[in-house]
Amino acid sequence: MSNKIIITIATTGAWPKKEQSPHVPLTPAEIAEDVYKCYKAGASIAHLHMRDEDGNGTMSKEKFEETVALIKERCDIILNLTTSGDLNATDETRQEHLKLIRPDMASYDCGSMNWMHSSLFINHPKFLEELGMTMQEYNVKPEIEIFDAGMIYNSLYYLKKGVLKAPVHYQFVLGAAGGMAATVENLVYLKNLIPEGSTWSAFGIGKGHVPIMLAAIALGGHIRVGLEDNLYYGPGVLATNEQLVTRASNLIKESGNEVASLDDVRQILGLVK
Repeated sequence: MSNKIIITIATTGAWPKKEQSPHVPLTPAEIAEDVYKCYKAGASIAHLHMRDEDGNGTMSKEKFEETVALIKERCDIILNLTTSGDLNATDETRQEHLKLIRPDMASYDCGSMNWMHSSLFINHPKFLEELGMTMQEYNVKPEIEIFDAGMIYNSLYYLKKGVLKAPVHYQFVLGAAGGMAATVENLVYLKNLIPEGSTWSAFGIGKGHVPIMLAAIALGGHIRVGLEDNLYYGPGVLATNEQLVTRASNLIKESGNEVASLDDVRQILGLVK
């Protein structure tokens, strides 16, 4: 399995709107259609955010339920639901969709930080302990989101305490304002901090998108692409999610590796059908 590389597609995120790119899917139908196209292009995990009627990020369990149903009509892609799609959400609304839908995976943002030099991204220790236990109860695998090195040490504490269970899966988020820069040196540093037996994926935001993708492939990790993190295919050229997945798939193959199938992903991440 060492040469099988997982592609996660992050179609939407909580920020970009049609004004920034007409290709950003916002409604449940648009998101589901985009996810299906990306699945056909090689993505095996879909990381999902929801938007309200005004296009703003929301943790509406009804939106998640509708979108997931539409996706499942089209394909069996593995679903990874955000728990942080709205900075104003409560601890309860950040978890209730997990209890309703019971997805294979969900994000677990392992610490608090300044966000985009304009606000706070709060993940209180009490919330993280509660979220970890909710995920265990509903058999949802946490994807440990790492914006800086301190969050890895937080994860080690929660592993020791039993809030998280090994082996864990890390997602290195590089290039967010307030977090670590999207450099290969930072990626190597973070990779070397995680516990033995862990799996990991990485992505760079904006201009760090391609360099971090190439480095992750070279270092034996997995990758995430999508308009949540990067709106452009190249300088001044807007991308579609399908194009970003196709490029990632081609790079994996050209590097002598294989794009992980759904069955591969379940084996690599220890997911139960």
